[in-house]
Order: sequence, then C-alpha cells, then structure tokens
Amino acid sequence: MTIEEAQQTVDHWIQTTGVRYFNELTNMAMLTEEVGEVARIIARQYGEQSFKESDKDKILADELADVLFVVICLANQTGVNLTEALQRNLAKKTQRDATRHQQNEKLR
Repeated sequence: MTIEEAQQTVDHWIQTTGVRYFNELTNMAMLTEEVGEVARIIARQYGEQSFKESDKDKILADELADVLFVVICLANQTGVNLTEALQRNLAKKTQRDATRHQQNEKLR
C-alpha cells in the first residue's frame, strides 16, 4: 500500500465506519496518547523498565499502526498530501545533512 492509498483507505474507513473525523484537537490528543503507548513498549522492551502484567499483551507493531492511523487522519483533515510532504522532507534532510552524519564521531 502506498502512502496515497493509505490516506484514501483511512478516509474511506472514516466515512463508512467511523462516521466522521474527530476534530483536529481531539486527534492531536489521541496522537499524543498513541505515541505514549509506543514509548511505554519501547521503554519496557528495549529499556530498563519491566513489563507490568497489563502491558504484556501489547504489540509494538499495533501501537505504531495506531500512530500512523492518527497521523493520516490529521493529514487528511488538514489537506496534507503525505507523499509530497515526505518527499519534500527527505529532500530537505538530504541537502541539510549531506555530510553531517558521516562526520559525526558519535555515529562511528
């Protein structure tokens, strides 16, 4: 699935199953909540924290997909074409960071 197809698929799901988009502020709060769930899993799976019993059934891929879903919702409702935005962002990073990371001693 391309990013464009993902945006269309989410929009179709919202229109047919979700009834309507939550407003932008609600979606921003939901995005923050979903990113927190990703952070919780990362802290326990790769960091020093241990899993609580209530966390053991959480799957990182599912939580990342939740983040992506809400990002796509925000993009759709604000008129952002994520394919174009990502292409512009990568071009900017490529120009800005052309040699920066290769010269970073911390990455060696």
